[in-house]
Amino acid sequence: MENFVVSARKYRPATFASVVGQRHITSTLKNAIERGQLAHAYLFCGPRGVGKTTCARIFAKAINCQNPQHGEACNECESCRSFNEGRSLNVHELDAASNNSVDDIRNLIEQVRIIPQQGSYSVFVIDEVHMLSAAAFNAFLKTLEEPPHHAIFILATTEKHKIIPTIISRCQIYDFNRIRVEDGVEYLRYIATKEGVEADDEALNLISHKADGGMRDALSMFDKAVSFCGNKLSYKDVAATLNVLDYDTYFSATDMLLAGRYVDALMLFDQVLSRGFSPQVFISGLNAHMRDLLMSKGPAISLVEFTGSLVERYKEQAARCDEAFLFGAISLLTEADGKIRQSSNQRLLVELGLMKIAGLGQKKNDEVASLSLEVDVPLPELQPAQQPTSAQQPAPVAQPAPQPAPQPVAQPVAPQPTESAPVPQPTPAPQPAPVVEERPAEVVAPRVATPRSRRMGMSIGALLSEEVNTKAKGEVHDVVEEVDPNCEAKLTAIKAQFVEILSKGRMRYVPVFETMTVSDRVVRVVVPSRELFEEIMRDKLEWLKEIQKLAGLKCSIDLEVIVNEAVRIARPITIEDRLRHLVGKNERLKEMIETLVLDAE
Repeated sequence: MENFVVSARKYRPATFASVVGQRHITSTLKNAIERGQLAHAYLFCGPRGVGKTTCARIFAKAINCQNPQHGEACNECESCRSFNEGRSLNVHELDAASNNSVDDIRNLIEQVRIIPQQGSYSVFVIDEVHMLSAAAFNAFLKTLEEPPHHAIFILATTEKHKIIPTIISRCQIYDFNRIRVEDGVEYLRYIATKEGVEADDEALNLISHKADGGMRDALSMFDKAVSFCGNKLSYKDVAATLNVLDYDTYFSATDMLLAGRYVDALMLFDQVLSRGFSPQVFISGLNAHMRDLLMSKGPAISLVEFTGSLVERYKEQAARCDEAFLFGAISLLTEADGKIRQSSNQRLLVELGLMKIAGLGQKKNDEVASLSLEVDVPLPELQPAQQPTSAQQPAPVAQPAPQPAPQPVAQPVAPQPTESAPVPQPTPAPQPAPVVEERPAEVVAPRVATPRSRRMGMSIGALLSEEVNTKAKGEVHDVVEEVDPNCEAKLTAIKAQFVEILSKGRMRYVPVFETMTVSDRVVRVVVPSRELFEEIMRDKLEWLKEIQKLAGLKCSIDLEVIVNEAVRIARPITIEDRLRHLVGKNERLKEMIETLVLDAE
């Protein structure tokens, strides 16, 4: 049986051109070789599995090649053959993770003095150089700064910040990038073709995305998927092999949340848990999915690391998602993801986040429904039926302007002058066409006063007033708000009476409403604390109802509460006020005070 070689070793790049996703590195190294501008020390930094050691070996082979071609090794000379067969004496590799002491560096310094027997340079590749001890770094400084002319050092590390500055300052630094998903998919497709494996784009995309920018990890996952699936890699099988949530789960969850179906979303989350996935995996994956949907709206789609048909699916779902919904979902998921590690009930935390996001989706649907409902509301009739029309309504009558008092039904054509065009006096023979044309002009003003359109921007007090007037009149659809020109005077007149009423049962609010001011239909009060503000706002409807009833108003009014902590209440509640309040509730208390001759203090 032939020995199996993993793809990461079998398809390890042997030339600069075959290195995946590091063109800025390979181009610089090739140009340096062509021009003979070789430094004595290089530092290769970057994530795992992106080609640091591979580029170091290709560079070592190329600088010792006897017939280099545009910075690449020829792979035909003796030096290249010995390197490919693993018997070259010009390349020395040291694993600093297990050889990190001062003695190991001393042995390396002794080897540096030996002149190469074949080729021009001795290349010393030190992998995981950040693992060297502080003493080993210090022992290496002098040799790294002034090595022999035939010695070249290549230091490779995944944690550049752990290397002391004196080492970094002596090297040319090359930062390797994470391999993009597109480049990873392309290279995996090349390997699949070489191995005779049939794979769809979504399967290769899933492998590359799961590798998180590491080509070595992607090739290891590819070998695992081939072992499980055989010569045909399907998306479902690869997802099951790698134990990752498939994209369909996140697409389905987003559709449910967008429609406000939180019960279906919770059931889907339960299925995810039953498959063995942790709540954190689901919530982080859903958060990333929402982010990709947001990026898919507009030119930012280039930031989405997907290819093929998957990009079209993201575009299609992103078109159905509102930006406000996506922003809110990402905010909630990010907050839950930060709390989930410390949570004692991770499942409940995720479920609560899903219900909140479903609330955002339901709110969006309600707004769309309300807009469509407003469009479908039929226009009210202003006149009795004089001519038969196709869209004639039954007899509810609405007044054309909010200012005048409502007119009786028997006089529909006698409104007060408003901004709408006045109704001309009837001609000897009324014509059907003018009547039809005049109706839309007269309907403009009452249309604004229909319940649905008015309620969108009305205050709470106005809604309460409208509700009371509607019930009193027995009308449901066509309500016209009355305007009292003496509203401000009436509100000012009842100020003292209202304060007197409060002193009998709500002594706490007496100092607040003693400073009450009125402007048009708005009652303003100033409170010294946020707590008192919230307390008054909780009972705002009750306050407005009492003030309206006391002033005898039918028009809507509003209550504005201003918090000013720098201003104290003009008259604090005294002990006499408290005593007067207690005596008012219990007359026998007054008898006890007179009998015992008690003082208020």
